[in-house]
Amino acid sequence: MAAASSEPAPPTLGLNIEAPAAEPTDLAESLVWEPAKSGAFAASGEGLTADYADAADAADELRSLRDEFLFPPTEEGAKIRTGDRPSVYLCGNSLGLQPRAVREELSSELDKWARYGVEGHFKSDLPWVTVDETPVESMARVVGAKPVEVAVMNSLTVNLHLMMVPFYRPTATRHKIIIEKHAFPSDWQAVASQIRHHGFDPATSLVELGPREGEETLRTEDILSALEREGPSTALVMLSGVQYYTGQLFDIPAITAAARAQGCKVGWDLAHAAGNAPLYLNAWGPDFACWCTYKYLNSGPGSIGGCFVHERHAEDASLNRMAGWWGHRKTDRFAMASAFVPSPGAFGFQLSNPPVLCVAALRASLRLFDKATMPALRRKSLAVTAYLRALVAARLPSVKVLTPDEPSSRGAQLSLEFGSDVPLRRVYEALQRESVIVDIREPSAMRVAPAPLYNGFRDCWDFVDTLAAVLEEVKGRAAE
Repeated sequence: MAAASSEPAPPTLGLNIEAPAAEPTDLAESLVWEPAKSGAFAASGEGLTADYADAADAADELRSLRDEFLFPPTEEGAKIRTGDRPSVYLCGNSLGLQPRAVREELSSELDKWARYGVEGHFKSDLPWVTVDETPVESMARVVGAKPVEVAVMNSLTVNLHLMMVPFYRPTATRHKIIIEKHAFPSDWQAVASQIRHHGFDPATSLVELGPREGEETLRTEDILSALEREGPSTALVMLSGVQYYTGQLFDIPAITAAARAQGCKVGWDLAHAAGNAPLYLNAWGPDFACWCTYKYLNSGPGSIGGCFVHERHAEDASLNRMAGWWGHRKTDRFAMASAFVPSPGAFGFQLSNPPVLCVAALRASLRLFDKATMPALRRKSLAVTAYLRALVAARLPSVKVLTPDEPSSRGAQLSLEFGSDVPLRRVYEALQRESVIVDIREPSAMRVAPAPLYNGFRDCWDFVDTLAAVLEEVKGRAAE
């Protein structure tokens, strides 16, 4: 498989969003274990012990952040993970843990409501009338954007539809949308419905890119070849930053550049990438991107979405869009005029005032991202996920890893595939009884995601150790 292009060295905490040319080599800085040694560890067993995992966690520069989150309590009746031990939560790819500070943030907003009623829109240090502005700079740092390019609003699929209004403008000769095969169902449904809305047929206007026969993930060169072949008839390219099922991190800058060279508009679904993978959206130049904030960004179940619109569109009032009063320019929004004058940038695509409690929860999480910084989180993530991969290779040789080997082609998530003789649902339920929390996706994948804000090496060791015991137990029962 062709590797994705080298990741750029991430910027500092400030609003420097230029993407440098090369990834740093000291990926395991301040960590005991070096990800590049994963193959050697898998072969020799060196370092694949609980004591080693504990030592690596003790050397982690971000270890204190774990205490900022609430872990689900351990279930009673565990047979394998006995004793007073916390749950193993490796499901940030589906729903991030609750930051401890969320309760205080929500209580503050509820107190404001009780004290001021409707006047809370204009009173206090954080008036509700500007609540959607409060997370924007932090959110922009996470995705490598300028604040004018970012808004928090709606939910993911709603935002994808809103972005396709200006950026999917099909014609008789350029009407196709390119997505990856087996994209998240909501993405497929959204683009198919947009195609039908414009009078075209998904059978001829929806192009799905799949891996080669016998392979699990897409090769970058195959995506680029498809863009060259289909580009002249394609209106929009809309892929996932990280593929939800396999965990593959796509080469966003290379694909974006190739699509734009063909005259296509480019959008990205970053649901599994935001807060997980290095992103430099301003430098890479897609027209738009959308993401949810309840996965790696820990804002709570069903919480508010995020949206990016590149700055080259910031002042383009001629863009066709679905308009609403909260997208009107702020200077005279409350004049209640019927004529719509959009705010610059992503804010001009908002429809309604945002849910205050969702934004408050997001703020609590984003403060931790500011404290950690994405560069440090990526360094840790590369190390921890490589350690997980080494453990799986050493102790679970019958389990296949669907996620690419190359560190630059994955985020935190590893997708594990089990043989047809393994009852996946029973294995999953047995892990739950042991307070090991992951998720599964049919037909045969288990997704395991050590989120670097709160997971570490010992979480990975405990997961693999428990899974190995569960598999032995399940096989024993099947043999009876």
